[in-house]
Amino acid sequence: MSRLMRTSEVTKRPVVTLAGEDVAQIKDVVYSAGGGAVGGFTLAGRGLFSGPSKQALSWSAVMALGPDAVMIRGAEVLEPTATVLDRSASSGGSGGDVLGSQVLTDSGTELGTVVDVILEVSERGGGQCDVVGYEAESSEALGTKGTKVFIPLPDTLAVSGDHLMVPASATEFVAHDLAGFGAAVLAFRQQLEGPR
Repeated sequence: MSRLMRTSEVTKRPVVTLAGEDVAQIKDVVYSAGGGAVGGFTLAGRGLFSGPSKQALSWSAVMALGPDAVMIRGAEVLEPTATVLDRSASSGGSGGDVLGSQVLTDSGTELGTVVDVILEVSERGGGQCDVVGYEAESSEALGTKGTKVFIPLPDTLAVSGDHLMVPASATEFVAHDLAGFGAAVLAFRQQLEGPR
């Protein structure tokens, strides 16, 4: 069982231990494996005047990513930020901020500009947290210029400067709401794999 959520819903979410201690809040998402999965999170301190933390949270240390908080066993699972970022970079992580980037098909058609990243989060602890799509302000090519649409992604991403590449067939699976987007992602990825 899994659910979809926007990256913007995860940022500023508190990080809480099993003992109920509020140890940090999520600052940014760190992507790994070519941008296809979440590698972890950079953190900020808690409180009105707290700034960035020198510690980060690896996805493997997350017990649950719930609607109100990120649950971890204890503060001892936090690691130096450089360690989490280096691990992501060594596994092919994109590391960059994709918000504001153009989404292009591999045939050169501009689909829109990224306004958020869509994650699929496993409901069971220790499960996957994958990047499955973008929420984008659509271009004329989709016939809905200026509206927000959901563009499915393959398992790995191609990033080139300010452009994010998707197969041209992604246009057949663009959704207009998050509720039906999970099925669109699944159908798109099955279509890419071809007949079995």
